[in-house]
Amino acid sequence: MATSTTADTVSAPADPDSRSLGLQARVIFLIVLTLASMAIFWPRGDGTSLAPAGFLLDASGRPTKLGDHMTPVVLLHFWATWCPPCVTEIPALQRLATDFGGRPGFQIMMVAVDDELEKVRPFVGNQRAFSVLYDPQWEVSHRYGTRKLPETYVIVRGRKIEKLKFIGATNWDDPKIRAALSTVIEMVDAGEEMEQILLAIEGKGKSST
Repeated sequence: MATSTTADTVSAPADPDSRSLGLQARVIFLIVLTLASMAIFWPRGDGTSLAPAGFLLDASGRPTKLGDHMTPVVLLHFWATWCPPCVTEIPALQRLATDFGGRPGFQIMMVAVDDELEKVRPFVGNQRAFSVLYDPQWEVSHRYGTRKLPETYVIVRGRKIEKLKFIGATNWDDPKIRAALSTVIEMVDAGEEMEQILLAIEGKGKSST
């Protein structure tokens, strides 16, 4: 009687490279999933960023901390006497300083960049209208991202308001700009939260013409 032989089925050993690729794929999937979750739940920007600090010079040539001169609301203006557009907008800044001089917690801080006291004084007079500091090596202005002058930031409680950043010569007589500044000053004085302040100025708009 014929005997039949049954071939034993033997499983081929798993390919180490295949196992490695499968593990890598699972790891990559987990990383992508994690990043996607972060994109959904990570807190969004609130329209502000922390205002950089640093040392400047006062009118006597002594180092001074920028933070020591900050009031609740500051119009921080980087400029220079060798910058023609900067000189052009000085009268409008002076009018703004005069009209807003009595506002609580507000000041205009003029930071003269790569400039000298003797050249600056004729433009700012007795300095009663402005707080004037000096940034001889562009150190603080560069921390703010300023590469060209003039450039102006509105600082509220130590934070820059992104919607109120002005690049180039600005018309400080512009009613929209003044309305936005007034809103910020009044709301800060009333103790409003930053979120409410940002919402309030959302529709105010700004102009740099």
